[in-house]
Amino acid sequence: MNLILFLIIGGVAGWLAGLIMKGRGFGVLANVGIGIVGSFIGGFVFRLLGLAAQGAVGELVTATVGAIILLAIVNKIKKG
Repeated sequence: MNLILFLIIGGVAGWLAGLIMKGRGFGVLANVGIGIVGSFIGGFVFRLLGLAAQGAVGELVTATVGAIILLAIVNKIKKG
């Protein structure tokens, strides 16, 4: 996947995760960062479950799921 597409998917995934977890996004750079880290987390979790993403939509789903997991962990740490 080329770098620009990776960053776009990361940004959209971070924005979606922000909407789902807090009701709003975090800003462009934070969304991209959350989405990129989320893509690695999501890829790891999907591999553990025996799932594989196909195409840009699959990568977006994987990154969004990973970003949601990341935000859930961060929220638990902040509250604990």
